[in-house]
Amino acid sequence: MKNTVVVGAQWGDEGKAKITDLLAEYADVIIRYQGGCNAGHTVVVNNETYKFHLIPSGVLYKNKFCFIGAGTVIHPETFLKETQDLIQRGVDLSSLKISPLATITLPYHIDIDGINETNSNKNKIGTTKKGIGPTYSDKIGRYGLKIQDLYDEESLNTRLDAILPLKNKILEKVYNSKTYSKEEILERCREYAIIFKPYLCTDWVQKLSNAIKEDKKILFEGAQGIMLDIDYGTYPYVTSSNPIGGAAATGSGIGPTHIKNIIGVTKAYITRVGEGPFITELTDSIGDKIRTIGGEYGTTTGRPRRCGWFDAVLSRYCVLVGGLTQMAITKIDVFNDFDELKVCIAYKDKRNGKLYNDYPTNINLHKYLEPVYETFKGWNSDISNAKSLEDLPLNARTYLKKLEELVGIPIKIISVGADREQTIILENPFK
Repeated sequence: MKNTVVVGAQWGDEGKAKITDLLAEYADVIIRYQGGCNAGHTVVVNNETYKFHLIPSGVLYKNKFCFIGAGTVIHPETFLKETQDLIQRGVDLSSLKISPLATITLPYHIDIDGINETNSNKNKIGTTKKGIGPTYSDKIGRYGLKIQDLYDEESLNTRLDAILPLKNKILEKVYNSKTYSKEEILERCREYAIIFKPYLCTDWVQKLSNAIKEDKKILFEGAQGIMLDIDYGTYPYVTSSNPIGGAAATGSGIGPTHIKNIIGVTKAYITRVGEGPFITELTDSIGDKIRTIGGEYGTTTGRPRRCGWFDAVLSRYCVLVGGLTQMAITKIDVFNDFDELKVCIAYKDKRNGKLYNDYPTNINLHKYLEPVYETFKGWNSDISNAKSLEDLPLNARTYLKKLEELVGIPIKIISVGADREQTIILENPFK
């Protein structure tokens, strides 16, 4: 058994799609297990750029079973646009399937999310306004609609009779927003049923059971990152699902005993989009330089990402709660012309000098903390054509070795550029 999870080990945007895309070549089944269209995955193949939001990155390969699991929430209009764009570009989607248990993002979910994130709201989280949080809230509150509900109009009517009166009261009384008639939502649901029908996988239990019995290689793809996890991230500045490796089991329908490896993807530095604490954030010219060279702008929103030095304290925490067994480092080539690099090895409380070697989960404390750095020499050379670890300059290898020591797990994949070919794979989990 070589089944492997790829998970973001920072605040998302770490380059998971590239790593997933690379490993998908060797996998038989690729499963997206959580999140929604708030995720943005970018893959570059032969100088062509593909941007994914809901669809597993492995869809670019032929003869792979790509599955969107029950742990996801799906905005039908975004799904339709994404599939149409890929088909127009010649991508074969015949192997793409969706769990009937995935939850649907409805129009009022997006309305509520947008109102909550207005500039006048002092409590905004910095979401993508894609309705993800309200959709997950309804799922947990048992007011959500599953994709399978779309194909039984009698049951759908009954469900809407229970859901809509409450939703409309909230929209009108709490948000001072427009309400929806039952016929409006029913008509949308009829359209959604047409959108999803070619991809609906009613025999997913049999397909996944057969994959396990036949010892197929399964790759689980997460969205966002561990530090955005609803339970273990910088709450409340988090997403509404569980990106951690353990959620691959609950979100896919394949139990944890069938998972062997969990690869945590991190940049050689660290970024964050949206609100929330960020202890190593650089608000100076160095942060601007990293952002410019790294092209650090959100795939989904286009917002400039906040940039900072690599945080080993945070990374060790991600190893624990994410269940990470190895690391993939991306964008180390961004440092090609830096004279020196820094890595945060501890936090210091500015009030009393107390040192923290372990990540403090109480974010109310973070405003008092400052990073303690170790400094490394840069390599001032282009590494984008490196094919092996030995091809990297000594200072780059020293930097990577120190990251391994500080974080406590081995680095097995090193990305030195955006294209598939610009990757050093020290160990392939599927071989």
